[in-house]
Amino acid sequence: MSRRGERLKGKQVRGSRRAAAARAGQGAAPPPSQGSAPSRLRRWLTRALAWGAGLALLAALVLAVAVGMAAHSLPSYAALKASQPGQTIVIRARDGRELIEIGPSFGDWLDYDEIPQTMIDAMIAVEDKRFRRHFGVDPVRLTGAVVEWLTGSRARIGGTSTITQQLARNLFLNNNRTPDRKAREAVLAMALEWNLTKEEILELYLNKVYFGGGAYGIDSASRKFFSHPANELSVAEAAIIAGLVKAPSQYSPTADVEAAVDRARVVLQLMQEQGYITPDQARVDVSAVQLKQQAGQNSVRYFTDWVLPQLDIILPETYEPIEVWTTLDIGMQRAATAAIEANTPKGAQGALVSLDRDGAILAMVGGTDYVESNYNRATTAMRQPGSAWKLFVYLAALEAGYTPEDKVVDAPVTIAGWSPRNANGRNIGETTLRAAFAYSINTVAAQLGNEVGFGTVASMARRFGIASEIDTTPAMVLGSSEVRVIEMVQAFAGVANKGVPVKPYGITRVVGASGEVLYTHEDARSPPVVPDYVVAGMTDLLQAAVQTGTGSAAQIGRPVAGKTGTTSSNKDGWFIGFSSGITTGVWMGRDDAKPVPGLQGGRAPARAFAAYMRYAVKDRPVEAFDVTLNLPDWQLEPDQEALLGAPEDYYYIDEEGNLVEPTRREGGQDAGSGEDAPAAAGPEFLEQATGGTIPRTPRRNPPPQPAPAGKPPED
Repeated sequence: MSRRGERLKGKQVRGSRRAAAARAGQGAAPPPSQGSAPSRLRRWLTRALAWGAGLALLAALVLAVAVGMAAHSLPSYAALKASQPGQTIVIRARDGRELIEIGPSFGDWLDYDEIPQTMIDAMIAVEDKRFRRHFGVDPVRLTGAVVEWLTGSRARIGGTSTITQQLARNLFLNNNRTPDRKAREAVLAMALEWNLTKEEILELYLNKVYFGGGAYGIDSASRKFFSHPANELSVAEAAIIAGLVKAPSQYSPTADVEAAVDRARVVLQLMQEQGYITPDQARVDVSAVQLKQQAGQNSVRYFTDWVLPQLDIILPETYEPIEVWTTLDIGMQRAATAAIEANTPKGAQGALVSLDRDGAILAMVGGTDYVESNYNRATTAMRQPGSAWKLFVYLAALEAGYTPEDKVVDAPVTIAGWSPRNANGRNIGETTLRAAFAYSINTVAAQLGNEVGFGTVASMARRFGIASEIDTTPAMVLGSSEVRVIEMVQAFAGVANKGVPVKPYGITRVVGASGEVLYTHEDARSPPVVPDYVVAGMTDLLQAAVQTGTGSAAQIGRPVAGKTGTTSSNKDGWFIGFSSGITTGVWMGRDDAKPVPGLQGGRAPARAFAAYMRYAVKDRPVEAFDVTLNLPDWQLEPDQEALLGAPEDYYYIDEEGNLVEPTRREGGQDAGSGEDAPAAAGPEFLEQATGGTIPRTPRRNPPPQPAPAGKPPED
């Protein structure tokens, strides 16, 4: 037998022995060395518990070290009381009076025993019902948050953060919802609990938590919403304030009274469930709470909202309190607000911007009611300017060589398939450029725009500060391109400023808490963008529009130059003009761009302009406009005598239209023959033609001499 066969036979024998042993051992317990499945599971569980306990112990140790280090590094209680979150910004008018204070508003600090118990109970009930039993982090709420995350449920009323965690976030962290920030928040909360008592934590929290509207702390919130200090809070008022913490802007009584009341009812229900108030107290009528009347209708907020974002550009990064001195004139702002409110048609909105000669904003109104709508129509809304855009058409025409006295023809015209019509549907034929502008004749503007070029008109608008997109199709001459009110006022102010562009600005200087001047406005110096004669001619046209044209309602008893604008279907009405160094623009219309019956630039907007400007210029001297045209040489009419030559070389035309050579009129004789030559034209004709006195040529046979005195002449 071979070796391979012997190995095969050996394997078969060993297999038979194992099979026999298996049959003999059926029903017997396995050997102790191999073990069963339950025993293996127990061993794994034991090991897992051991490892888990070890890891938990290690985590607890690490957490304890982290909390201890954080507690050691925390500021003292006194330092925490003195700290203030956020930056306070006081905005002042040009005379120094305070317009508004932006940022944190703090009331009186209330010690723990001065805080009404109902306020403490309301806050604990809605924000952290186990506040007095946890160590800064609530394990029950944390577990509920994990379950909520796994199941996708949103059944819980409160958030995951305890009052102590919220305090830690307000004092030391931002509002980012990242795991890292939440972990640091938990560590800091436990550190606060380590260092402070529950009463000290509540005192800090209730004096520092944000309640919306710039109010930090319950005293500031109570004064803002109810006009009395926090130690006078009723149960219903405390419920309203406690309900604000979850979402200050959403539940603010000044923003949504109904939402604030509904949220307060939830707070009262929780207070009853937790035993803080009786069922009768929980049924208090929250809607009957007297809220403080807000003075938010003051339109100065349109201006301050426009100014504030500019601080990020003009200032270095700073968190210290600052004072911002602005260009706004309080009296003019009130006059502007009154003018818009009194003249804006029902259902429409109105906006006004007024600039001083250097671009300083004297007044700004962005709408009829800031509380109802804080959308700033003076600086943000894009609207068609209508005929007010003709400013740029006529500026381009004047620069191209036209003068106010030049003759133009109002007649039907078609340009690239576009046929503009006049507002009255009629054409008057030949007229002057001045009259065409004063009465806002569309066909003339279209012809001028086509002649000088629509791109040239757009370029002129750019020169005077129009930054919005400009359409260069023929209809652009009638104001089809949308612009902002402040842009159009800026452009007219450039004309009032002798052709030197102005840039609107509202901040004159910024002062830090230490008195250091952080910013000072510097006037931008730029050359005129059009010649003097163009400015004079344009001012002439603008003055005519107010004196005799469509803007007559804007007259104020002193020189005014301006232009009306009305878009199709009366969707927009404009008047923009200037007097005594102040340029003001008024716009009216609906936000949805629907027609406003009877709205025309020469009516309500012009009346609002006049009402405001009478106040704005009352303390300024009357300024007459310079409309003298000092035309350049290329535009002057040629001197007639220089063209015709010396008097002896004149070419004369006889009464029959024949040219008379100068060689035929020396001494009244034909130069060649020496005989008498007939006069080419009589003296009367020549005097009329030359505008002068023509000397009579003596006759060859002199007339009879006068008779001696005392004798009658002879027949």
